[in-house]
Formats: sequence, structure tokens, C-alpha cells
Amino acid sequence: MLKLIRRIAVVLLLLYIALFGLTKAIRYPEPIAAIKLGLAPASKTPDLMPFHVISAEPNTATTWKIGEPEVINEVTWNGAKISFDEFMKATQTNAFLIIRGGKITYEKYLNGKTESTVLPSYSVAKTMTSLVIGQLIDEGKIKESDTFVSILPDFKAESSFDKVTIKDLLDMNSGIGVSDNYPTGPSGWGVAIAQMYATTDMNFFIKNNRKMREEPGTYPEYRSVNTELLGLIIQKVTGNKLADEYSERIWKKVGAEYDATWNVDKVGGHEKAFCCFNATARDYARVGQALMSGTPAIASTSWKARLSNPVVNLDYGWGYAAQMWHPYQGINLMMGLHGQYIYQDPLHDTVIVKLSDMPTSVDGISDKVASVLREVAEKKS
Repeated sequence: MLKLIRRIAVVLLLLYIALFGLTKAIRYPEPIAAIKLGLAPASKTPDLMPFHVISAEPNTATTWKIGEPEVINEVTWNGAKISFDEFMKATQTNAFLIIRGGKITYEKYLNGKTESTVLPSYSVAKTMTSLVIGQLIDEGKIKESDTFVSILPDFKAESSFDKVTIKDLLDMNSGIGVSDNYPTGPSGWGVAIAQMYATTDMNFFIKNNRKMREEPGTYPEYRSVNTELLGLIIQKVTGNKLADEYSERIWKKVGAEYDATWNVDKVGGHEKAFCCFNATARDYARVGQALMSGTPAIASTSWKARLSNPVVNLDYGWGYAAQMWHPYQGINLMMGLHGQYIYQDPLHDTVIVKLSDMPTSVDGISDKVASVLREVAEKKS
């Protein structure tokens, strides 16, 4: 029995060493860390990858005021009326926040989360990245017509990749062949989107994933690699970490109460600009409210118009522009995998934040969730 245990231990050790070598070769986290990341619910991922801190600067002028509390008894889900609590449970909600007229009218946390819990936003990070790009364009430091390789020539591919512009990247129209088909289970971790999410060397990933699927500007399709290239542009143009630029340009301006984090390939490396922005529900709401109301100004009038006017149609037939979704006319929506939403409805002066732990396997129901957010936003008092 002792010999058998020893043999098993030796086999496991050799297997781990082999896996360790493989993960190093493909620039993945070491095997145990990769497994933890792959199995963790969304809300647990912020601390499972290295990150840069987005420093906050709270101030009394941006302290949330509490409005008249509202009650949501029921909503329409899958064609039937159900209680709001049932909806929250069915969509594995961790935080739900309603801002009306700039005041909190509803706030609820579940599953042990609180107003100080830092939660991931996944692709909401795309809009956060776009806000910085918009400011750099307003400052004349870049133009939408600039090509990616004109700013980062080390990535030249001598192909149509070299024609990809900032505008193409903003509107998911680059043609770069990195699909957003998210994996389910360990077998999916070899696909490109999973590699980009887990990579410990973003430069290595990009240089090995410059193959084009279409010519730039010819076929819009949601691909997270586009946002990652925007993040690299920000770093190159400013000479700073994306997290630091975001802190100075957005986070401190809106008076965020808590430090946020942005996961990176490695400390001192590149932020995963397409995902992995982590903050509290109230601070996400501050960004949504500032963008919707114009106060404080985190986007110029021209960039707000750029964000708010769809130029392509993507998933669900929704409009899309400059890293912002448009499920309905007049609505701006920041949206991320696993059920993360910042819904902005200027007509009803309402911002809704919903942060969730929905599994990848139920991806594809955001149109149903958006319908509920619309119902709540338009709810009569």
C-alpha cells in the first residue's frame, strides 16, 4: 500500500511538472491558479489574477443622497409575472441598485455582498476603456483614423491587420479573428478568448493572434480583442498604466468612494482592458450617473454623442457604438458576461446597476434581463 501511494505521488508530481511547463510555454497561470480561476464564480475572480489599483478620492460633494424608497413587487420574466425576489434569485444577483433623479431609491445586496464589496464587471470594462480613449481623442493625442500599428509598430503583421484603425476597434469592426466564443468547462480553456483572459503575457498573446477573419470595416462582430488593443494604445500614448489614467480621468472625478482594481497579465504589465474592471455597485453607479447627466464631466459632448448613437448592429440585433450597447432607442447600456449591467435611461432620469454570478452556460439571455431593467426604469411611482 505504501509503495502504491508513493507511485501515485510520483505520477501526480510528474504530471504537475509537465502541466507547469506547458502553462509557462503558453503564458498561462501555473496549473493550480488556472484551475481556481476556471472554476470560481464571477464574484470571486478579482483576487485570482494580479491587478493594478484604481485609486479613489471620495468627496462630500458626490456622496449619494437617499431618495424616496421604492418597492418592486413583481417583474415580467420569461413571459410571466414573478416576484422581484424570484427574479433576483433566478439571475443570481449579488447587487441591485436604482438611482432616480441622482438619488438612491433602491439598494439590495445578496449572497453576503455589501455596499463595500468589490465586484467584477467583465465587459463593462470596455466602456470604461472607451471613456479614456474619448478623452485622448478630445485632447488631439490620437484620432479615430489612426491605425493601431501606427501607434504600436512592433505589432505590424504585413497583412490587413496593419489597416485596423481606432474607429474599427471602437465599433467591433476590425476583422481580427479572435472569437468571443466563451468556453464551458476545462476543455474550453484552449480557445483564444480564454487564453487572452488568463494570459500572463499580453504582448505574446497579441503577436500570436493577428490573423484576420475579414478586412477591417467590412463585418461587425463582438470581439474582445478590439478593446484590448485600445487599452494598449492608451498605455503607449500616455506612458502610464491604464488603471492610473482611469483613476485621474474618471474615478477621482466622479468621487468614487472605494479603490477599484483592474486585473492585468502581470504586475507592471498590461490591464485586461476588455474585462476585469472591479468596483463596488455604488461606484459603478457614479460612472453611469455622471455619463448620463454630464456632471461631473467625464465625456465631452461630442464623445457622449459618439457613445450614444449606434453605428453597427451586434448581438440580439442591438445597436452598438464606441463600446456601448443600445438595446432600445435612447438607452445606453454597459454590459458584461455573467450578468453585469449599468443601464442608463435619460428620459426617466434613471440608472440601474445589476451585478451577478450567472454561469457562462446561460450566456445569451441579456435581452431578457434588459427587458426587466427597462420595466423597472419605466415603472410608475
